[in-house]
Amino acid sequence: MIEYNITVGNDKDTASIAQFQVDMAMESEGTALDHELVLKGVAAAMADEYKGTYIVARANGEAIGSLLLTREWSDWTNRWYWWIQSVYVKPEYRGKGAYRAMYAKVKEMAKEQGIVQIRLYVDKTNYPAQKVYQKLGMAECHYYMYEEVL
Repeated sequence: MIEYNITVGNDKDTASIAQFQVDMAMESEGTALDHELVLKGVAAAMADEYKGTYIVARANGEAIGSLLLTREWSDWTNRWYWWIQSVYVKPEYRGKGAYRAMYAKVKEMAKEQGIVQIRLYVDKTNYPAQKVYQKLGMAECHYYMYEEVL
């Protein structure tokens, strides 16, 4: 079993996280992202906690995966929801507990901060990820997601 060190990301993780996002977009959607733009986006989130918080998984001191937490205010509950976004784990660490460890850290932090719900979205065809999320206790909700690109 691999031992993971799970931490909140910091400025030293910016380049790794940006590369994870470029790799994830190509792998999951066949989309080539502008690396410099992604690097600026990750740096902007690192500099402003209201944009998000990165959780980073390390193995043997090397960043091997990350996810981004963003916040949504619920007027129904008068509390925050967290969204898990931009999930990436290097291929050689998939199925070996890296995401499980990151999700455990997210849940621990959420409980400490009084977060009422953790949500995420996943591509309809990404069945392996869906199985992981279900196995960890998440359930498909009754909402559809819609978007309009402007």
